[in-house]
Amino acid sequence: MKTHLVAAGKYHDIDFARLELLKLLAEHPEIRTSVSSDYSDVDRIEAADLLITYTCDLMPTPAQTLVLARFLDRGGRWLALHGTNSILRMAEDGKVDTPDVAPEFMALLGSRFTAHPAIEPFKVFVTRPDHAMTRGLRDFRIEDELYLTRRTTDIDVLLHTKFTGHCDEFRDSDWDEPEVPVLYERAVGQGAVLYLTLGHCRGHYDLQPLTAFWPHPQRCGWNYPIFYELLRRAIGWGGGQLD
Repeated sequence: MKTHLVAAGKYHDIDFARLELLKLLAEHPEIRTSVSSDYSDVDRIEAADLLITYTCDLMPTPAQTLVLARFLDRGGRWLALHGTNSILRMAEDGKVDTPDVAPEFMALLGSRFTAHPAIEPFKVFVTRPDHAMTRGLRDFRIEDELYLTRRTTDIDVLLHTKFTGHCDEFRDSDWDEPEVPVLYERAVGQGAVLYLTLGHCRGHYDLQPLTAFWPHPQRCGWNYPIFYELLRRAIGWGGGQLD
């Protein structure tokens, strides 16, 4: 089984996330993994059975987006994590804009990030207890970035949370959402996308150039066994072992 991992981007401890994902993949001796820091290695993407992305504010080119579409159409599986669907622009008034400038890419993913409240514990609910990714799981509490997204197409929500409140840092600030997707699946051609929004992490030096030193390293979902359980199941999903 061939897996290609894209791990790169802003404002996160990408090195930590990359290493943790590689350790999980190494639990499967049948998996061979290649790694890159963007979407330019199109030959490896096209050859892969499973694509995993842990990114923030990293977009493919239009030509690379077509490669991703072909990858899914012929049966590839894509595990998209945390900030894969995020585009961030710092405005002069201090707000964070999340512009809709990559609609084809976001249409493939099924959602587009637009805001998050301050990191704090929240409850995650099992939406689809009959799905292989969630079978036997109970509702749980976790401390992480609660990703608020706008859906770009139909998605099958497997885990969700709720949020009513304000995200003052972001342009899209006012929210009243009874179902915020935390884990969802989306069929594309013969393939599929599995998106898990959990998994924020940040070290001391990951907010440069916004700030030189971040005093409080964050591991969020990576501190919780349930997050690793979801990642392990997702790798199994990528290999067709959970169908």
